[in-house]
Amino acid sequence: MAWFRRSKQNISPDSQKKDLPDGLWEKCPSCGEIIHTKHLAENLWTCFKCNYHFRIGSKEYINILLDKGSFKEMDKKMKSSDPLEFTDRKKYKDRIKENIKKVDSNDAVRTGTGKINGRNVAFGCMDFKFIGGSMGSVVGEKLARLIDKAYRNKIPLIILSASGGARMMEGAYSLMQLAKTSSRLARLADAKIPYISVLTDPTTGGTTASYAMLGDVHIAEPKALIGFAGPRVIRQTIGKDLPKGFQRSEFLKEQGFVDVIANRKDLKATISNVLNLLD
Repeated sequence: MAWFRRSKQNISPDSQKKDLPDGLWEKCPSCGEIIHTKHLAENLWTCFKCNYHFRIGSKEYINILLDKGSFKEMDKKMKSSDPLEFTDRKKYKDRIKENIKKVDSNDAVRTGTGKINGRNVAFGCMDFKFIGGSMGSVVGEKLARLIDKAYRNKIPLIILSASGGARMMEGAYSLMQLAKTSSRLARLADAKIPYISVLTDPTTGGTTASYAMLGDVHIAEPKALIGFAGPRVIRQTIGKDLPKGFQRSEFLKEQGFVDVIANRKDLKATISNVLNLLD
């Protein structure tokens, strides 16, 4: 029974294998593959094994889609106020401050101008990590100003959506942004200025009910969740099981709501080709 006489020193907590530092590895939510963060970033945050597209922020998309050094941000300092003095588990003011530090952005969207393969574009990109990419008064105002910029400069508009919907901490102020952005896009359409809507996982709620689904062309990443209400709510409402893949990019493409599904590594080229065709 040699194991019974084993030294206590060999089984002390200090001698056990230590956990790897946080942030070095990522587990694919789809296939369970363990991927080194550096390699994942090199592959544009998509799984080598199953092509699962990880959720990424606006900074990453700007680096992927726009020509290097071409992005000029607009309305960077604009921040949400707290018109309703809203409080749930914490004060809305405190929630905003926490998310500004976490995401390094003053709200859930970055807007500005840039270039895609040398072509000038107006570009907006949402950050899902900022209160679920919810659309409050600042998001609506920044997008409205971006659309106006595209209209004045006669340059194509591209908005990349990643959102859980309207920001209900702002109540009706949030819902007003649906009409504000939609009316601006109607004017853009009358001027025959192209608008490409890029749909990523997830694009839901009020965002889907407004600017996200008003593009001249809708491009989606693979298997992105796109819809208004969630599948569980719809299932409970109609009392029936939903089709396989319901509200995913591939299903919506079959139904005609999505025009193109593009892998992230092909997204810039796809947008550039669409702009060439529209031009």
